[in-house]
Amino acid sequence: MKLKVINGGAELAVSDTTFGREYNEALVHQVITAYRNAGRSGTKAQLTKAEVRGGGRKPRAQKGGGTSRAGSIRSPIWVGGGRAFAAKPRSFEQKVNRKMYRGAVQTMLSELVRRDRLVVTQELALDAPKTKLLVEKLKGMGLDKTLIVIEALDEKLLLAARNLPHVQVLPVAALDPLSLVSYDKVLMTVGAVKMIEERLQ
Repeated sequence: MKLKVINGGAELAVSDTTFGREYNEALVHQVITAYRNAGRSGTKAQLTKAEVRGGGRKPRAQKGGGTSRAGSIRSPIWVGGGRAFAAKPRSFEQKVNRKMYRGAVQTMLSELVRRDRLVVTQELALDAPKTKLLVEKLKGMGLDKTLIVIEALDEKLLLAARNLPHVQVLPVAALDPLSLVSYDKVLMTVGAVKMIEERLQ
């Protein structure tokens, strides 16, 4: 299949495997969920009845007081007591093998092409690291909330984009599934498209 390059009028031949794959919603959902879960710290910790300080002595007599039976002031139903089902540090990581990950990214890229959300440009370079220059370039392409994917980190482009709340610049090496689905449009250079294609073979 071929992708249109907006500034040059040419077309870029790409693999059907990477940019023409059938959409698999279940696979995309699983990979994005696993990616988000991998970012969770899982460090929440609460104290059980056994871990709360105090409560070693029975607070009152078992019988004769006219009130409830109590063995500890640190019972979960008492104020200041431990938690009945205390949260403990845990890992939220979900296993996603390489084949599933590649398949999900290929599916996302294919869906971007089908929905006309993938824009390919010959190159994207700025003369100076100025936000105004980048805004003008994006406006000229009719883009607003955009993910920009380039071959390698470009400091000028990165500095120009960091003050724009709805624009993110990522090199191909740092591209992740969540970013691909978080923006209205994805702008890629021709070099970035070729690099992604090589990585997903």
